[in-house]
Amino acid sequence: MNANAAVERDQQNRFVTTRWSVVLSCSTPEETGRKALAELCHIYWRPIFAFICRRGYSVPDAQDLTQDFFIMVIEGNLLQFADPGRGRFRSLLLKALQNFLIDNHARRTAQKRGGKVQFVCWNEWMAEAPSQLSVAASEAENWSAEKIYDVRWAATVVERALHRLGEECESRGRRRVFSVLSKYLSAERTDVSYAAISDALGVSTETIKRLLHHLRVRYRALLREEIAQTVEEPDDIDAELRYLCAALATRAP
Repeated sequence: MNANAAVERDQQNRFVTTRWSVVLSCSTPEETGRKALAELCHIYWRPIFAFICRRGYSVPDAQDLTQDFFIMVIEGNLLQFADPGRGRFRSLLLKALQNFLIDNHARRTAQKRGGKVQFVCWNEWMAEAPSQLSVAASEAENWSAEKIYDVRWAATVVERALHRLGEECESRGRRRVFSVLSKYLSAERTDVSYAAISDALGVSTETIKRLLHHLRVRYRALLREEIAQTVEEPDDIDAELRYLCAALATRAP
């Protein structure tokens, strides 16, 4: 009992150091909070860009507006008007973005192309190969900007967790294992051909089952770590995880 309580306290202590917790703890634009916010913006610029494009802006205009928006977030007073009760960076950022696009004055006076801050390299992003989680244009044709935002946000969380897991596997000499098994990490996947995977990797089916189990456990842990960076309290993680999983599930009709 005491051991469990100690573990829980340790988890709570670690949680207060997440980027979003640091941001919310800064009632004034302190340097620590600003850096934490800038890091979150750098990670989650794709949902912002996708939302703006879906609202009918051209790619060049959406690039400008994305940069302008983040300058407003980091150098402005967004957090002074934020409702900490929301508890989710995703929700807060979306509301701020909706208001930003309505406010023509903010767009006219913002620093173009990100001003002193460069969050993204557009040429590099445009050259990126589509990920497993990309959405066909025909599939998303009738989606609202809000739905595209949520799907792109969820995809970003998943892609970051997968990237971290891939790096961990590579550091252990298991990049090939990750490449073959990564598509089966969802617990809902029941179409796993253990015999085919066994032949591909040259190990027994029992070894495949064990490796897949360990990868799934670690993948879920990394997903929770990524989500923890964007919510205020540990109790918010499960609800946010369910929401993002539901968003990704809507990619297929």
